[in-house]
Amino acid sequence: MSNFISEADLTMTPAAQAKMAELFTDVDDAIQGVRVYAASAGCSGLSFGMTFTDAVNANDGIREFDGYRVVVDDGTLIHLRGVEIDFVDPGDGSATFVFNNLPSAGGGCGSCGSATSSCG
Repeated sequence: MSNFISEADLTMTPAAQAKMAELFTDVDDAIQGVRVYAASAGCSGLSFGMTFTDAVNANDGIREFDGYRVVVDDGTLIHLRGVEIDFVDPGDGSATFVFNNLPSAGGGCGSCGSATSSCG
């Protein structure tokens, strides 16, 4: 059974909500929502991304918005609390969703065990 994700766990700016609702007007009916996921970013800790999903699993949390829902697995949700998703469009073709208020990785260069001296 899926769980409810509160606003304290995940917020989306009005710009992000509007863009996501717009995107969902063009997706296949099989799409159940947009999945937010975490991936390792080396020395930087975690990075977050989003993808359309056609499945909601028992351990997923769901946050309903007008016209779509956001799905997050419980392993990602513990790292996502307090993060804000925004949509930024500077008008030069580089419009993108961004994640604000990311938790600190607590590492830095050299903390990942890399054999090289450069991070990034």
